[in-house]
Amino acid sequence: MGKWALDVAFVWKAVLTLGLVLLYYCFSIGITFYNKWLTKSFHFPLFMTMLHLAVIFLFSALSRALVQCSSHRARVVLSWTDYLRRVAPTALATALDVGLSNWSFLYITVSLYTMTKSSAVLFILIFSLIFKLEELRAALVLVVLLIAGGLFMFTYKSTQFNVEGFALVLGASFIGGIRWTLTQMLLQKAELGLQNPIDTMFHLQPLMFLGLFPLFAIFEGLHLSTSEKIFRFQDTGLLLRVLGSLFLGGILAFGLGFSEFLLVSRTSSLTLSIAGIFKEVCTLLLAAHLLGDQISLLNWLGFALCLSGISLHVALKALHSRGDGGPKPLKGLGSHPDLQLLLRSSRPEEDDNEEEEEEEEYFVAQGQQ
Repeated sequence: MGKWALDVAFVWKAVLTLGLVLLYYCFSIGITFYNKWLTKSFHFPLFMTMLHLAVIFLFSALSRALVQCSSHRARVVLSWTDYLRRVAPTALATALDVGLSNWSFLYITVSLYTMTKSSAVLFILIFSLIFKLEELRAALVLVVLLIAGGLFMFTYKSTQFNVEGFALVLGASFIGGIRWTLTQMLLQKAELGLQNPIDTMFHLQPLMFLGLFPLFAIFEGLHLSTSEKIFRFQDTGLLLRVLGSLFLGGILAFGLGFSEFLLVSRTSSLTLSIAGIFKEVCTLLLAAHLLGDQISLLNWLGFALCLSGISLHVALKALHSRGDGGPKPLKGLGSHPDLQLLLRSSRPEEDDNEEEEEEEEYFVAQGQQ
Protein backbone atom coordinates (compact mmCIF):
# COMPACT_ATOMS: atom_id res chain seq x y z
CA MET A 1 0.00 0.00 0.00
CA GLY A 2 2.81 2.35 0.92
CA LYS A 3 4.67 1.59 -2.31
CA TRP A 4 1.52 2.17 -4.35
CA ALA A 5 1.00 5.57 -2.68
CA LEU A 6 4.63 6.43 -3.37
CA ASP A 7 4.23 5.55 -7.06
CA VAL A 8 1.08 7.65 -7.32
CA ALA A 9 2.85 10.61 -5.69
CA PHE A 10 5.77 10.25 -8.11
CA VAL A 11 3.48 10.07 -11.16
CA TRP A 12 1.49 13.08 -9.92
CA LYS A 13 4.67 15.11 -9.43
CA ALA A 14 5.91 14.13 -12.90
CA VAL A 15 2.59 15.10 -14.50
CA LEU A 16 2.54 18.40 -12.59
CA THR A 17 6.10 19.21 -13.65
CA LEU A 18 5.35 18.38 -17.28
CA GLY A 19 2.22 20.52 -17.20
CA LEU A 20 4.10 23.50 -15.75
CA VAL A 21 6.90 23.11 -18.33
CA LEU A 22 4.34 23.04 -21.16
CA LEU A 23 2.61 26.11 -19.72
CA TYR A 24 5.95 27.92 -19.61
CA TYR A 25 6.71 26.82 -23.18
CA CYS A 26 3.33 28.10 -24.40
CA PHE A 27 3.91 31.58 -22.99
CA SER A 28 7.64 31.82 -23.78
CA ILE A 29 7.60 30.44 -27.34
CA GLY A 30 4.19 31.97 -27.97
CA ILE A 31 5.23 35.53 -27.18
CA THR A 32 8.37 35.26 -29.33
CA PHE A 33 6.41 34.23 -32.42
CA TYR A 34 3.53 36.57 -31.54
CA ASN A 35 5.79 39.63 -31.33
CA LYS A 36 7.51 38.67 -34.60
CA TRP A 37 4.12 38.29 -36.29
CA LEU A 38 2.82 41.58 -34.87
CA THR A 39 5.86 43.63 -35.92
CA LYS A 40 5.28 42.59 -39.55
CA SER A 41 2.16 44.77 -39.66
CA PHE A 42 2.72 47.09 -36.68
CA HIS A 43 6.11 48.80 -37.02
CA PHE A 44 6.26 50.45 -33.60
CA PRO A 45 7.98 47.90 -31.32
CA LEU A 46 8.84 50.42 -28.59
CA PHE A 47 5.22 51.53 -28.30
CA MET A 48 4.23 47.86 -28.26
CA THR A 49 6.68 47.22 -25.41
CA MET A 50 5.41 50.20 -23.42
CA LEU A 51 1.83 48.96 -23.74
CA HIS A 52 2.98 45.53 -22.56
CA LEU A 53 4.55 47.16 -19.51
CA ALA A 54 1.30 48.95 -18.74
CA VAL A 55 -0.65 45.68 -18.97
CA ILE A 56 1.85 43.87 -16.72
CA PHE A 57 1.60 46.68 -14.16
CA LEU A 58 -2.21 46.51 -14.27
CA PHE A 59 -2.29 42.75 -13.70
CA SER A 60 0.43 42.96 -11.03
CA ALA A 61 -1.54 45.61 -9.14
CA LEU A 62 -4.73 43.55 -9.44
CA SER A 63 -2.93 40.41 -8.21
CA ARG A 64 -1.47 42.29 -5.24
CA ALA A 65 -4.91 43.60 -4.32
CA LEU A 66 -6.44 40.11 -4.49
CA VAL A 67 -3.65 38.58 -2.39
CA GLN A 68 -3.94 41.39 0.15
CA CYS A 69 -7.70 40.90 0.44
CA SER A 70 -7.39 37.15 0.89
CA SER A 71 -4.46 37.20 3.32
CA HIS A 72 -5.32 40.48 5.11
CA ARG A 73 -1.62 41.36 5.01
CA ALA A 74 -0.36 44.59 3.48
CA ARG A 75 1.92 44.23 0.45
CA VAL A 76 5.33 45.89 0.42
CA VAL A 77 5.50 49.47 -0.88
CA LEU A 78 8.99 50.96 -1.18
CA SER A 79 9.85 54.47 -0.12
CA TRP A 80 10.76 56.92 -2.90
CA THR A 81 14.38 56.90 -1.75
CA ASP A 82 14.75 53.12 -2.02
CA TYR A 83 12.66 53.06 -5.18
CA LEU A 84 14.82 55.53 -7.09
CA ARG A 85 18.19 54.49 -5.69
CA ARG A 86 17.85 50.71 -5.74
CA VAL A 87 15.12 49.80 -8.21
CA ALA A 88 15.69 52.42 -10.92
CA PRO A 89 19.01 50.99 -12.28
CA THR A 90 17.50 47.51 -12.61
CA ALA A 91 14.33 48.92 -14.21
CA LEU A 92 16.29 50.97 -16.76
CA ALA A 93 18.47 48.02 -17.77
CA THR A 94 15.40 45.78 -18.04
CA ALA A 95 13.54 48.34 -20.17
CA LEU A 96 16.46 48.62 -22.62
CA ASP A 97 16.90 44.85 -22.77
CA VAL A 98 13.23 44.22 -23.57
CA GLY A 99 12.85 47.26 -25.83
CA LEU A 100 15.88 46.52 -28.00
CA SER A 101 14.90 42.85 -28.20
CA ASN A 102 11.46 43.74 -29.56
CA TRP A 103 12.97 46.35 -31.86
CA SER A 104 15.22 43.73 -33.46
CA PHE A 105 12.17 41.79 -34.67
CA LEU A 106 11.76 44.41 -37.40
CA TYR A 107 14.99 43.23 -39.03
CA ILE A 108 15.96 39.68 -38.08
CA THR A 109 14.50 36.21 -38.10
CA VAL A 110 13.27 34.36 -35.01
CA SER A 111 16.14 31.87 -35.33
CA LEU A 112 18.86 34.55 -35.35
CA TYR A 113 17.08 36.36 -32.50
CA THR A 114 16.91 33.17 -30.42
CA MET A 115 20.54 32.29 -30.98
CA THR A 116 21.85 35.78 -30.30
CA LYS A 117 19.77 36.19 -27.14
CA SER A 118 21.28 32.94 -25.87
CA SER A 119 24.61 34.77 -25.78
CA ALA A 120 23.30 36.83 -22.85
CA VAL A 121 24.68 34.08 -20.61
CA LEU A 122 28.15 35.15 -21.75
CA PHE A 123 27.59 38.75 -20.64
CA ILE A 124 25.91 37.64 -17.41
CA LEU A 125 29.00 35.62 -16.52
CA ILE A 126 31.28 38.55 -17.35
CA PHE A 127 29.35 40.97 -15.17
CA SER A 128 29.02 38.36 -12.42
CA LEU A 129 32.81 38.17 -12.37
CA ILE A 130 33.13 41.96 -12.36
CA PHE A 131 30.70 42.30 -9.43
CA LYS A 132 32.30 39.27 -7.72
CA LEU A 133 29.10 37.24 -7.79
CA GLU A 134 31.06 34.43 -9.45
CA GLU A 135 34.63 33.23 -8.96
CA LEU A 136 36.90 32.98 -12.00
CA ARG A 137 37.40 29.30 -12.87
CA ALA A 138 38.69 27.44 -15.89
CA ALA A 139 35.24 25.93 -16.44
CA LEU A 140 33.67 29.39 -16.72
CA VAL A 141 36.28 30.42 -19.30
CA LEU A 142 35.36 27.30 -21.29
CA VAL A 143 31.67 28.22 -21.06
CA VAL A 144 32.39 31.70 -22.43
CA LEU A 145 34.49 30.32 -25.31
CA LEU A 146 31.85 27.75 -26.27
CA ILE A 147 29.04 30.30 -26.33
CA ALA A 148 31.07 32.94 -28.18
CA GLY A 149 32.32 30.38 -30.71
CA GLY A 150 28.81 29.03 -31.23
CA LEU A 151 27.44 32.52 -31.83
CA PHE A 152 30.14 33.20 -34.43
CA MET A 153 29.42 29.94 -36.26
CA PHE A 154 25.67 30.54 -36.25
CA THR A 155 25.97 34.01 -37.77
CA TYR A 156 28.85 33.20 -40.17
CA LYS A 157 27.66 33.46 -43.79
CA SER A 158 24.03 33.38 -42.69
CA THR A 159 21.81 34.05 -45.71
CA GLN A 160 19.26 35.94 -43.58
CA PHE A 161 21.76 37.97 -41.55
CA ASN A 162 20.91 41.63 -40.89
CA VAL A 163 23.56 43.86 -39.31
CA GLU A 164 21.13 46.37 -37.79
CA GLY A 165 18.91 43.73 -36.22
CA PHE A 166 21.89 41.71 -35.00
CA ALA A 167 23.40 44.81 -33.39
CA LEU A 168 20.10 45.55 -31.62
CA VAL A 169 19.66 42.07 -30.17
CA LEU A 170 23.37 41.77 -29.29
CA GLY A 171 23.10 45.11 -27.50
CA ALA A 172 20.04 43.76 -25.69
CA SER A 173 22.04 40.69 -24.64
CA PHE A 174 24.86 42.91 -23.34
CA ILE A 175 22.42 45.05 -21.36
CA GLY A 176 20.73 41.82 -20.23
CA GLY A 177 23.99 40.87 -18.53
CA ILE A 178 23.87 44.13 -16.57
CA ARG A 179 20.13 43.69 -15.97
CA TRP A 180 20.33 40.29 -14.32
CA THR A 181 23.43 41.13 -12.32
CA LEU A 182 21.58 44.13 -10.90
CA THR A 183 18.51 41.94 -10.39
CA GLN A 184 20.52 39.49 -8.30
CA MET A 185 21.88 42.33 -6.17
CA LEU A 186 18.35 43.72 -5.80
CA LEU A 187 16.82 40.39 -4.76
CA GLN A 188 19.59 39.80 -2.24
CA LYS A 189 18.51 42.93 -0.34
CA ALA A 190 15.99 41.08 1.84
CA GLU A 191 15.05 44.28 3.65
CA LEU A 192 13.37 45.56 0.47
CA GLY A 193 10.89 42.68 0.53
CA LEU A 194 10.83 42.20 -3.26
CA GLN A 195 11.29 38.41 -3.26
CA ASN A 196 7.71 37.88 -4.44
CA PRO A 197 7.46 38.09 -8.27
CA ILE A 198 4.23 40.08 -8.23
CA ASP A 199 5.78 42.75 -6.00
CA THR A 200 8.90 42.85 -8.18
CA MET A 201 6.92 43.29 -11.41
CA PHE A 202 4.67 45.89 -9.76
CA HIS A 203 7.63 48.06 -8.75
CA LEU A 204 9.66 47.64 -11.94
CA GLN A 205 7.05 48.44 -14.60
CA PRO A 206 6.51 52.20 -13.98
CA LEU A 207 10.23 52.98 -14.09
CA MET A 208 10.66 50.72 -17.10
CA PHE A 209 7.89 52.65 -18.87
CA LEU A 210 9.55 55.99 -18.07
CA GLY A 211 12.98 54.68 -19.05
CA LEU A 212 11.76 53.54 -22.46
CA PHE A 213 9.71 56.66 -23.19
CA PRO A 214 12.62 58.87 -24.44
CA LEU A 215 13.61 56.22 -27.01
CA PHE A 216 9.99 55.93 -28.10
CA ALA A 217 9.61 59.71 -28.39
CA ILE A 218 12.75 60.04 -30.53
CA PHE A 219 12.37 57.08 -32.87
CA GLU A 220 8.62 56.40 -33.01
CA GLY A 221 6.71 59.34 -31.55
CA LEU A 222 6.23 61.39 -34.72
CA HIS A 223 5.58 58.38 -36.96
CA LEU A 224 3.06 56.91 -34.53
CA SER A 225 1.20 60.22 -34.17
CA THR A 226 0.78 60.45 -37.96
CA SER A 227 -0.02 56.78 -38.56
CA GLU A 228 -3.55 55.74 -39.40
CA LYS A 229 -3.18 52.69 -37.18
CA ILE A 230 -3.08 54.74 -34.00
CA PHE A 231 -3.42 58.50 -33.53
CA ARG A 232 -4.70 59.40 -37.01
CA PHE A 233 -7.01 56.43 -37.14
CA GLN A 234 -10.05 56.62 -39.36
CA ASP A 235 -11.40 53.12 -38.84
CA THR A 236 -12.51 52.47 -35.26
CA GLY A 237 -12.64 48.74 -35.90
CA LEU A 238 -9.00 48.74 -37.05
CA LEU A 239 -7.98 50.74 -33.96
CA LEU A 240 -9.70 48.26 -31.64
CA ARG A 241 -8.05 45.31 -33.41
CA VAL A 242 -4.59 46.90 -33.05
CA LEU A 243 -5.12 47.73 -29.38
CA GLY A 244 -6.53 44.25 -28.77
CA SER A 245 -3.47 42.66 -30.38
CA LEU A 246 -1.14 44.77 -28.24
CA PHE A 247 -3.15 43.98 -25.11
CA LEU A 248 -2.93 40.25 -25.85
CA GLY A 249 0.85 40.56 -26.06
CA GLY A 250 0.84 42.16 -22.61
CA ILE A 251 -1.17 39.24 -21.23
CA LEU A 252 1.36 36.81 -22.71
CA ALA A 253 4.20 38.82 -21.13
CA PHE A 254 2.56 38.70 -17.71
CA GLY A 255 1.78 35.01 -18.12
CA LEU A 256 5.40 34.28 -19.01
CA GLY A 257 6.75 35.86 -15.83
CA PHE A 258 4.16 34.11 -13.71
CA SER A 259 4.62 30.69 -15.39
CA GLU A 260 8.37 30.93 -14.73
CA PHE A 261 7.66 31.52 -11.06
CA LEU A 262 5.17 28.65 -10.85
CA LEU A 263 7.65 26.24 -12.46
CA VAL A 264 10.47 27.24 -10.13
CA SER A 265 8.38 27.36 -6.95
CA ARG A 266 6.81 23.94 -7.64
CA THR A 267 9.99 22.23 -8.85
CA SER A 268 13.40 23.93 -8.79
CA SER A 269 15.40 26.53 -10.66
CA LEU A 270 17.45 23.69 -12.18
CA THR A 271 14.27 22.37 -13.82
CA LEU A 272 13.68 25.80 -15.35
CA SER A 273 17.28 25.93 -16.56
CA ILE A 274 17.00 22.58 -18.34
CA ALA A 275 13.56 23.43 -19.71
CA GLY A 276 15.01 26.70 -21.08
CA ILE A 277 17.66 24.81 -23.05
CA PHE A 278 15.12 22.53 -24.74
CA LYS A 279 12.88 25.53 -25.36
CA GLU A 280 15.58 27.12 -27.51
CA VAL A 281 15.77 23.96 -29.63
CA CYS A 282 11.97 23.92 -30.01
CA THR A 283 11.97 27.59 -31.01
CA LEU A 284 14.55 27.06 -33.76
CA LEU A 285 12.76 23.99 -35.12
CA LEU A 286 9.45 25.87 -35.19
CA ALA A 287 11.08 28.90 -36.83
CA ALA A 288 12.54 26.71 -39.58
CA HIS A 289 9.27 24.82 -40.11
CA LEU A 290 6.65 27.56 -39.71
CA LEU A 291 8.48 30.71 -40.82
CA GLY A 292 10.90 29.21 -43.33
CA ASP A 293 14.04 30.47 -41.54
CA GLN A 294 17.09 29.21 -43.41
CA ILE A 295 19.51 27.44 -41.08
CA SER A 296 22.62 25.83 -42.61
CA LEU A 297 24.56 22.88 -41.20
CA LEU A 298 27.26 25.27 -39.96
CA ASN A 299 24.59 27.33 -38.21
CA TRP A 300 23.20 24.22 -36.50
CA LEU A 301 26.71 23.23 -35.39
CA GLY A 302 27.19 26.71 -33.95
CA PHE A 303 23.89 26.45 -32.12
CA ALA A 304 24.90 23.04 -30.73
CA LEU A 305 28.22 24.50 -29.58
CA CYS A 306 26.45 27.37 -27.84
CA LEU A 307 23.99 24.97 -26.15
CA SER A 308 26.90 22.83 -24.96
CA GLY A 309 28.34 25.91 -23.24
CA ILE A 310 25.00 26.73 -21.64
CA SER A 311 24.52 23.08 -20.59
CA LEU A 312 27.99 23.06 -19.03
CA HIS A 313 27.10 26.15 -17.04
CA VAL A 314 23.85 24.52 -15.84
CA ALA A 315 25.74 21.34 -14.91
CA LEU A 316 28.26 23.35 -12.90
CA LYS A 317 25.45 25.05 -11.05
CA ALA A 318 23.76 21.70 -10.42
CA LEU A 319 26.98 20.32 -8.90
CA HIS A 320 27.34 23.44 -6.78
CA SER A 321 23.73 23.11 -5.64
CA ARG A 322 24.20 19.42 -4.82
CA GLY A 323 27.15 20.35 -2.66
CA ASP A 324 24.81 22.64 -0.73
CA GLY A 325 22.26 19.89 -0.21
CA GLY A 326 20.57 19.72 -3.60
CA PRO A 327 18.38 22.11 -5.55
CA LYS A 328 15.48 23.56 -3.61
CA PRO A 329 12.25 25.07 -4.81
CA LEU A 330 12.42 28.83 -4.72
CA LYS A 331 10.11 30.90 -2.58
CA GLY A 332 8.87 33.98 -4.31
CA LEU A 333 10.96 35.77 -6.84
CA GLY A 334 10.13 37.46 -10.05
CA SER A 335 11.46 37.65 -13.54
CA HIS A 336 10.74 38.35 -17.17
CA PRO A 337 11.25 36.27 -20.21
CA ASP A 338 13.24 33.77 -22.21
CA LEU A 339 16.26 31.45 -21.60
CA GLN A 340 16.57 30.57 -17.89
CA LEU A 341 19.83 29.72 -16.19
CA LEU A 342 20.48 29.32 -12.50
CA LEU A 343 22.72 31.86 -10.82
CA ARG A 344 23.43 31.85 -7.14
CA SER A 345 25.24 34.11 -4.75
CA SER A 346 28.70 32.84 -3.80
CA ARG A 347 28.36 34.52 -0.40
CA PRO A 348 28.44 31.94 2.46
CA GLU A 349 25.34 31.72 4.65
CA GLU A 350 24.77 30.43 8.16
CA ASP A 351 22.64 27.32 8.68
CA ASP A 352 19.97 29.25 10.55
CA ASN A 353 19.54 31.51 7.51
CA GLU A 354 18.72 28.66 5.11
CA GLU A 355 15.35 30.12 4.15
CA GLU A 356 16.92 33.46 3.26
CA GLU A 357 19.49 31.60 1.13
CA GLU A 358 16.69 29.95 -0.84
CA GLU A 359 15.17 33.34 -1.55
CA GLU A 360 18.48 34.73 -2.77
CA GLU A 361 18.83 31.94 -5.35
CA TYR A 362 17.40 33.15 -8.60
CA PHE A 363 17.28 32.46 -12.29
CA VAL A 364 18.06 34.49 -15.35
CA ALA A 365 15.25 34.98 -17.87
CA GLN A 366 16.80 36.08 -20.97
CA GLY A 367 15.04 37.43 -24.06
CA GLN A 368 11.74 39.11 -24.25
CA GLN A 369 8.59 39.35 -22.32
